[in-house]
Amino acid sequence: MVPMVKVGKVEYQGDSIQYMELSSVFVYPQLTFKSKRQQASYMRLVKNVKTVLPLAKEVRMVLMETAETLEMLPDKKSKDAHVKRVEADIVKTYKPRMKKLTYSQGKLLIKLVDRECNSTAYEAMQAFLGPVRTGMWQAFAWMFGASLNKGYDAEGTDRLTARVVLMVE
Repeated sequence: MVPMVKVGKVEYQGDSIQYMELSSVFVYPQLTFKSKRQQASYMRLVKNVKTVLPLAKEVRMVLMETAETLEMLPDKKSKDAHVKRVEADIVKTYKPRMKKLTYSQGKLLIKLVDRECNSTAYEAMQAFLGPVRTGMWQAFAWMFGASLNKGYDAEGTDRLTARVVLMVE
């Protein structure tokens, strides 16, 4: 998030009034931790968000570009071919980066993809890959104790994550 200042003027009853618009500023109270373990857990969350948030933003961009391209393609055969090329490219590009993620970073990535795309990872994959291949990926995630259907709840369970994400952005 880049700080923004917008200056302008408005006419009011024949007089001009200058105004300034500032971007939103979030002020959070200082966190207090009950134990060193809780503090270490928070610091680990901050580190994980810094690692995974750029990936979630890249996922959003790839999904947007793919959707735009698919709209321009004329028939189902060319769309399927394009989706297969994109899937192969994603595996080639992101597999080394994904292998380096920890278990908790992978689960956090699923939630942040929901935050960035406004749909769960499962729904986003199903839109492009179809239910069968998406089900295969869901089964693969399930073997590791994760779920592509995990949603992001900024007001509830992910309140601390939402705070960290806003601070990192």
